[in-house]
Amino acid sequence: MPCPLPRIAPLCSALLLGLAALFGATPALAQAERCPKLVADSPFLKHLAPRALPAAYVGPREVGLTYIGHSTFLIQTAGGVTAATDYNDYVRPSVVPRVATMNRAHSTHYSLNPDPGIEHVLKGWREDRDPLHYDLDIDDLWVGNLQTNIRDWQGQSILNGNSIFVFRAADLCIAHLGHLHHTLTQEDIGALGRLDVVLAPVDGSYTLDIDGMIEVLKALEAPVIIPMHYFNEGTLSNFLTRFAGQNYAIERRESPELVLSRQTLPRTPTVIVLPPGG
Repeated sequence: MPCPLPRIAPLCSALLLGLAALFGATPALAQAERCPKLVADSPFLKHLAPRALPAAYVGPREVGLTYIGHSTFLIQTAGGVTAATDYNDYVRPSVVPRVATMNRAHSTHYSLNPDPGIEHVLKGWREDRDPLHYDLDIDDLWVGNLQTNIRDWQGQSILNGNSIFVFRAADLCIAHLGHLHHTLTQEDIGALGRLDVVLAPVDGSYTLDIDGMIEVLKALEAPVIIPMHYFNEGTLSNFLTRFAGQNYAIERRESPELVLSRQTLPRTPTVIVLPPGG
């Protein structure tokens, strides 16, 4: 249910939140109107592949995406806003991002000493485990989150310990699943809305098992899936082999950098493997 007109967006947003409360849907994402569920494919769009270009080159209506490593990506908008996912002290982009998102599972997903030049440090959890919701506009980038639970080393559940962060720029919705430990409910799927790109942990052990991750990715129906959080080629190949029968094309790229746009989303849902090292 999109809010197409800026003048009525506040009214539409209030209506959506009211409906969410009425039907018990997760109200964590105010972006229900920002990343609405719709068909990304269109017969009027010429099929093009996402381009492998330096992320510094981002034209109008495009978003740059660079795989830094582990669970860290650098997102860059046409307006020059940069965001780093699961920002930590071990794997960092070479530039200081304006936005850094974090998750609490392990120290490779957060930093206790983020660079002081970062304008917005967004932790995906609260120490008291209460819900935490972001609805942040930074120039031409919007950031929101949907919280999920995680396990501790003893297998006990930590309520609201992980956030799925959603980034919207150039009418593209990019979701970073973080350290996801369980499948998503229909309310979660509805709250996330339309997603165009999903950054998915595929280790199959520390996060969600492969069967569970496949279930989540099929439910999200994103045209582009980019694997992350794999520890070696064997781990990655196991996921790709299991996913090959799910009507997804699989592409391996030589560059860790992509430039994406709505016009170049693949017609066939595609897993794009990027090498780390941006």
